[in-house]
Amino acid sequence: MSADTSHPAEAPVLFEERATAHGRRIGIATLNAAKTLNGLSLEMARLLDAQLQAWASDTAVVMVVLQGAGEKAFCAGGDLHGLYRSMLDYRAGDRHDIRDNSYASDFFAVEYRLDYRIHSYPKPVLCWGHGIVMGGGIGLMAGASHRVVTERSKLAFPEIGIGLYPDVGGSWLLNRVPDRAGLFLALTGAPLNAGDAIHAGLADWSLPEEQRRVVFDALIEVPWSDDAATTRGQLSALLERHASPPGDGPLQRHRALIAQVCTHEALELITAAIANIDQYDPWLATAKQTLAGGAPSSARLAFELQRRTAAMTLADVFRLEYLVSLQCAAYGDFAEGIRALLIDKDRQPHWRPGTLAEASHVWVEPFFLAPWLDSEHPLTDLGHVSNARNHP
Repeated sequence: MSADTSHPAEAPVLFEERATAHGRRIGIATLNAAKTLNGLSLEMARLLDAQLQAWASDTAVVMVVLQGAGEKAFCAGGDLHGLYRSMLDYRAGDRHDIRDNSYASDFFAVEYRLDYRIHSYPKPVLCWGHGIVMGGGIGLMAGASHRVVTERSKLAFPEIGIGLYPDVGGSWLLNRVPDRAGLFLALTGAPLNAGDAIHAGLADWSLPEEQRRVVFDALIEVPWSDDAATTRGQLSALLERHASPPGDGPLQRHRALIAQVCTHEALELITAAIANIDQYDPWLATAKQTLAGGAPSSARLAFELQRRTAAMTLADVFRLEYLVSLQCAAYGDFAEGIRALLIDKDRQPHWRPGTLAEASHVWVEPFFLAPWLDSEHPLTDLGHVSNARNHP
């Protein structure tokens, strides 16, 4: 299932419709920025959101396929360079209203709206999550009705290393990982292979990457139903025929240990328990190092968001994350994390606050103070649609 050659090769997202043998059509969206590991820009998000809306209302389109160009990644995250420039401009202007960073305001609103649209899409969405799927890539993939990972897949929420937190609905998603392991993933950025991604509820099927074209060609031959629920069942059956059971990953192998260290109620006790893990395993060792070098502010924000969103609807989680993300862009360590990783590349971030004791539950409170009334929230209309994955 190749990209439509009528589109310019440099287009950031390629769109194609393929006719099936039984008169239906399948919409195909390909993130087309392989050089940046298909990092999601504002333009890409706008293009994809508009096309998804068009396909949702087209009765001849029975399903959507979402994939990434290149061999390395489905989507490695969001447009950090653009956000970095916007944060520098905002801070240089001595502004005090988080809405005055127009790029960040637009970026997070469009991205979160797109993510929620996928969660609530009225037709099946098959997301082929090959290679790197991180941050904003998980935001795109998580809501798809049919989420495929391969032997090359590597999923993670690595935001603690850049002074952010697992956004794009990550607070909602990680709250649902078994054994409180979602908090461990947020604090350590630990990567998941195919088996662990399925265990964590972030994927549904594991297929060999070499089967992608076989599966996509098979989509053309299915006599798709006009009923969305029946179509989802047909797609599930097709994927099941080609799926292969993945082996257990380190998240599953260390399930009891992770549950034990995350059983504490206080963040300080949890981080101390992770730091004191004495089992030798490269995956655990890297997780400990990431937490030790990560932003204390990110650890606090991730913890507080999972605690505060435990009983929220998905729409409300996106609304809260939008507020916190703008606060991070205005006042947090987000700019410093990007500087150290991608701009100067010195990998020596100067976190402020520098310790978890300084990043206290009192320190974090201003991040949850909104400059708008609830009725004025830019995402106030989320949740006014039916939800295909049965998310509230």
